[in-house]
Amino acid sequence: MMGDTAPLLQRLFSLEGKAALITGATGGIGGTLAVALGQAGATVGVHGREQSKVEQTCAEVEAARGLAVPLLADLSDVQACRDLIAGANAAMGRLDILINNAGTNRRKPIKDVTPQDFEYITAVNLRSVYFLSQAAQPIMREQGGGKIVHIGSVNIFYGLETISVYGMTKGAVAQLTKVMAVEWAKDNIQVNCVTPGFVVTPLSQSVWADEYKANWLLNRIPLRRPCAPDELVGAVLLLCSQASSYITGQNIVVDGGFLAGGSWIAE
Repeated sequence: MMGDTAPLLQRLFSLEGKAALITGATGGIGGTLAVALGQAGATVGVHGREQSKVEQTCAEVEAARGLAVPLLADLSDVQACRDLIAGANAAMGRLDILINNAGTNRRKPIKDVTPQDFEYITAVNLRSVYFLSQAAQPIMREQGGGKIVHIGSVNIFYGLETISVYGMTKGAVAQLTKVMAVEWAKDNIQVNCVTPGFVVTPLSQSVWADEYKANWLLNRIPLRRPCAPDELVGAVLLLCSQASSYITGQNIVVDGGFLAGGSWIAE
């Protein structure tokens, strides 16, 4: 642990001696966050569903001089969520940070959404977040505190066709952030949400490959470009570190100005 004599920025932002679990750490955002937290000094629990992809992310963390622990789980199952938290705590010796990043989507009009679609999306995007956090809370409480960061979406605020269930789950996560923050403040657990704008990831590949959708987005994002996964690192690192000791129940939006508004002047 870092003493009070360390430089201020190091004390505020270093994750040395911390253990962080990142769900969905084999995806575009999750993999980037895993490497970044490893570089900041944390031991990183790398979660995924496929062994090969988990091992690849672990190798990337270690190539960046971080420490990584591979963890496999199907987050659509509640008991698997509980087992993942217990396994991460056992493997790393503690659990200081939980980043609920795993997510899934099936783009369909509401009329075509099946009960199976609804169940699967809500299970991964919402139910897992709830029960992973529930399982992490007593561990963090016993350690004297912790950090929980949910990854949201601009669909919390902005409705788009064909993503009704996904948007609903992210809206629920935003509200859940507030309630968890209120209930667990007494345990010195800060719970916050980071809401990305339109990021280039494997999950969004089909959107950016569609010329009409890509142009629609670029014409409405004031910065006129998509978000890169590493542009989320600053906000996430803030919320995982001592620098956010008085920040809880908040939603930090990283969207290139999308929600701020737009211009109707042609350029």
